[in-house]
Amino acid sequence: MFEQLDHLIFRFDEVIELMSDPEVISDSNRLRELSIEESDLRPKVEKIKRYKQVVSEIEDTEELLAENLDPEMADLAKIELGDLKSERESLEDEIKLMMIPEDPNDGKNIIMEIRGAAGGDEAQLFAGDLLNMYTRYAESQGWKVEVMTANITGIGGYKEVTIMITGQKVYSKLKFENGAHRVQRVPETESQGRVHTSTATVVVMPEQEELDFDLDENDIRVDIYHASGAGGQHVNKTASAVRMTHEPTGIVVAMQDERSQLKNREKAMKVLRTRVYDALQSEKQEAFDSERKLAVGTGDRSERIRTYNYPQNRVTDHRIGLTIQQLDSIMQGNIHEIVDALVLYDQTQKLEELNGSQG
Repeated sequence: MFEQLDHLIFRFDEVIELMSDPEVISDSNRLRELSIEESDLRPKVEKIKRYKQVVSEIEDTEELLAENLDPEMADLAKIELGDLKSERESLEDEIKLMMIPEDPNDGKNIIMEIRGAAGGDEAQLFAGDLLNMYTRYAESQGWKVEVMTANITGIGGYKEVTIMITGQKVYSKLKFENGAHRVQRVPETESQGRVHTSTATVVVMPEQEELDFDLDENDIRVDIYHASGAGGQHVNKTASAVRMTHEPTGIVVAMQDERSQLKNREKAMKVLRTRVYDALQSEKQEAFDSERKLAVGTGDRSERIRTYNYPQNRVTDHRIGLTIQQLDSIMQGNIHEIVDALVLYDQTQKLEELNGSQG
């Protein structure tokens, strides 16, 4: 792995040079790509340069100790050598973490779909609770949340809701929320006080912009129709709702929340592009496909990644065996501990694979 370090320094210098090239400056897309690469490489290169400096200082200090130094100078050199070796070890660990191959989607915004699954009304109410949890967490991160489309039940739950979360590295933090979430609690309608178990499913997809993934318009059928539901005279007079069907995959996206047909078209295309990309990626990668089926499945009670137990104020993530006795706080969006633990677990697994491949 450490043989790649000089290559990264060379590439960083190359990127800096390219960014001052008039041809690149005039190409906004190319300049954006290089700016993202530069900001990703800079901390790595700074760490690598410090590592190379420390290695050089260790060699110099060891050469110095090989000479006939007076006892006082030798003691100081030994202390310095110990500090340098400790820093070298620490830098090696940090560089290994930085060298773990990144998910190319980590820096992207996400489209998240939450659906009430097994459990009827209670599952749909829980879907609304999850929506609130993720919205509050996003706000704490300085991210923006936009509801793309929502199917709200009469009692205030959600059969399904699609949101877009935009901000810095959203996908890197929320990609592990993909799966079936189980809730155990006494429903408000339960007169006997019995605990019911229900599930809601969460699907997290990295947003695909036109620059990333271009859909062939010839593959898309667009239907325009009158919006249904609340809206008064507007509903009767304006055909603003949009339904897009990607015919090769059969994926359908309907959008009617905006009064403008143009805005509904834009939102529908964003969701459609992301869903189609997600579906095609799933087909290409069997491993990813099987993981996704296990994670999301049908929303059956047995297919779960996390349990939210209200009577015991407890949340358990079954993938990493993490249990937190602060359900009330977590449902208010304080999921930082869970998110950080999942990211750390993923990094640890990848680091073990990296070390194994080198051994």
